[in-house]
Parts: sequence; structure tokens; C-alpha cells
Amino acid sequence: MRMGRAWLGWAIGFAPSVLAAQALCTPPKNSNEAKLFATFAVPLAFSQSGALEAAPASRIRVGLEIYYLPTADSAASIPTVCHPGKPEGDNTDLIFAAPRPRIAVALGRGFAVEASWTPPVRLSGVQANLVGFALSRTSRLGHGGTVLSLRGHGTFGVVHAPITCDDRRINLVGSECFGGTRSDDAYHPNILGVDASIGWNSSATFHPYIGTGYNHMAPRFKVNFVNSDGVHNQQPIEVDLNRVVLFAGATWQASHKVGLSGEIYSAPSDAVTGRVAVRVGR
Repeated sequence: MRMGRAWLGWAIGFAPSVLAAQALCTPPKNSNEAKLFATFAVPLAFSQSGALEAAPASRIRVGLEIYYLPTADSAASIPTVCHPGKPEGDNTDLIFAAPRPRIAVALGRGFAVEASWTPPVRLSGVQANLVGFALSRTSRLGHGGTVLSLRGHGTFGVVHAPITCDDRRINLVGSECFGGTRSDDAYHPNILGVDASIGWNSSATFHPYIGTGYNHMAPRFKVNFVNSDGVHNQQPIEVDLNRVVLFAGATWQASHKVGLSGEIYSAPSDAVTGRVAVRVGR
């Protein structure tokens, strides 16, 4: 009888923790959770990352971009709504930089399509399986070397990483992660954006550009870790965000077929990232 009562008491205490670990959390747009997701989105946005050009139809350029992954400040890494009472914060120091292969195909009349795919290779505990795409139209302004580009873009897929509970936190006494397993959380950036930029191609080798844009983000996050009591936390977190972005860059055309680019890209309220890229093509 006593064992039955003890089991019942344990079950009554255990059930709320299980339900809390599965319940959808929708933090407000000014929460630290929202700020963290917005910071992650800055480097993942599929930006221009290269000179503007109205290329002839069927021109193909392939390349590789390396982008910097900024970390959130220590205050923003501490959850305020979905996991309150976690003073050590989440793990935002994931990896310093990541690669992204790209391909661009000119369609003629200034139109071009771009695409990218980051294959699911785990690097320092982070595994990204992301696709990016863009459709742009570039046109000349007058008879000089000034060009205008209007562009729509998107980034979708998933990033798996130990954001909630990394190795340090599962060994940190007092943390909700203590004694549990390393998390393998899932972050879906879900970014759609539009931008406009102006470039100058009067030089044969140096092509600078500046631009601004607007990104809509619908990040979806799912916690995935087992705590010391054996509770499997799979709490989903959802929030929708909108941001104005600014960017500037330049391409050095090393030869007719090879171009080297650098770009600074920022959502001023969240983070700044840098990108470098090399492209080859006819």
C-alpha cells in the first residue's frame, strides 16, 4: 500500500514536468529567446555576397562562401520565458565560421537565379542541412557603370546543435542540464527576404555595392535533451520576427573567370556578420 502511494506521489510530481517539457512556448518579440534566434538568422540569410551584374543568358558561376557566426551577448543567451531560472544561459558559442557552396545561373534580360545547399556534415557538434535560393533582376542605371539589383531570397532547413545543454552545462552543478545528456536541439531559421542594392562596375576589376533589405523570419526551435530524472525535454519554441538589414561589399575580378568577394551584412538590432566568397565561371 505504501509503495502504491509512493508511486502515485512520484507520478503526480513527475507528470507536470513531462507536460512542461512538451508544451509549446511562444516568447514575445522582445524576449531573450527571440533575440537569440534573430542573432542566429543574420549569418544564415542568403545575401547578395558578390558584385551585381546583368550577365548574358546561360552564364553559370559556382562558388564557395565562408560566413562568420557571431555569438549572442551573455545577457541575451539567458532564457527569459521558455526556460527561466537558467543563469548560465544557452550555448551560443558554436563554431566560428561555416561554408556555403553557391551556384548562380543567368536567365537573360538581367534575371538570375541562385541556389545553395549546405550538406548535413557535423562540425564541432553542429550539423546544418540548409538550402538557400534567390531570384534577382539587375538593370543598368543610365549609360555609366551604375547598376540596380532587386532580389528576393529564402533560407530553409535545419541546424542541429547542443544549444540548450552542451558538455560544460551538463557538468555544471545547479544547472537544469546537470547530470543529463548533451542536447541535440533543432533550429529551423525559415527566412524570407527582399533587398535592393546599387553597384558600380565602371572599373574592370573592382565592383563595390551597397544595399538594404527586409527579412521575415519564422524561427522554429525544438529542445532535445534528457535530464537527470530521465525526462525527455522536447519543448517546441515558436516566434515570428521582422528585421531591416544593411549590407555592403565588393568583388575583385582577378580574371575573366575568377572573382573574390567580401561583404559586411547586418541586422542593426541583432548582429553583424562578414562573408568572403570565391566564384568561378565563364
